[in-house]
Amino acid sequence: MHIEFRHLRTIKAIHETGGLARAADTLGITQSALSHQIKGIEDQAGVELFVRRSKPLKLSAAGQRLLAAANRILPEVAALEAEFSGLVQGSAGRMHIAIECHACFEWLFPVLEGFRKAWPDVDVDIRPGLAFDALPALRKEEVDLVVSSDPEDMPGVTFLPLFDYEPVFVAAANHPLAQKPYIEPEDFRDETLITYPVDRARLDVFSQLLTPAKVNPKEVRQVELTAVILLLVASNRGVAVLPDWVVRQSSYGSDYVTRPLTETGLTRRLYAAVRTDEADLPYVSHLVRNARQEAVKLQRS
Repeated sequence: MHIEFRHLRTIKAIHETGGLARAADTLGITQSALSHQIKGIEDQAGVELFVRRSKPLKLSAAGQRLLAAANRILPEVAALEAEFSGLVQGSAGRMHIAIECHACFEWLFPVLEGFRKAWPDVDVDIRPGLAFDALPALRKEEVDLVVSSDPEDMPGVTFLPLFDYEPVFVAAANHPLAQKPYIEPEDFRDETLITYPVDRARLDVFSQLLTPAKVNPKEVRQVELTAVILLLVASNRGVAVLPDWVVRQSSYGSDYVTRPLTETGLTRRLYAAVRTDEADLPYVSHLVRNARQEAVKLQRS
């Protein structure tokens, strides 16, 4: 037996209107075509769907079963059609985000708070991009946007610039290195370096400074939270390298100092990596635009 959506719509229309003529008008087809369609269903099922010669036209027991299926299935189909329409128009979709920049959680949350209100039909989630390869996951459609400072030449992936930042050295105000105008790789040899629990290749202090200079700190202590890193630094338990905007937001400002890395300082750029064919979706453009605006607020604070 081959049942189509149009058959379900037909049985529902006849039940609601009580006759073939009115049902045909509702469905936008001729009464002859409607009668032919009903006969086709009955021939397939081997049962009658209506009690003949009844006014208004009444459903048989088999017809009632088909109506129950129509009432259950058609709303689901309508919801699916609306969802697909939203996807085509760019008003609905999925935005699962992987963050390779550990410090970016605090910056991104205000962005997502505004985003969810503007795009209620977009499913939003955050996955820390620390325990898996985020960019390959983006290509596999396991995530939809990756916040990263390490752009790669990847087919099908577009890196949209968000903002520039400066990784800065952070130490207690009474630390000996606080007296220097800038910090060099050799200055880390005798220090406990406090970092996020991230592979060294993903930390600016290693990728941009220490690894090229072939310098290792005396000890590396990994800490999950930015606030705890700054607390430990302010307590002279070690030194750190953090984005400049993160440090400016701290409440421990009088207890530590910041210094540039190298005489000229370092500048890094943060990107939103998305699949190229989705880069122009309205909600993607909205998220990137708001992320840039929030970054400006952070850098001015």
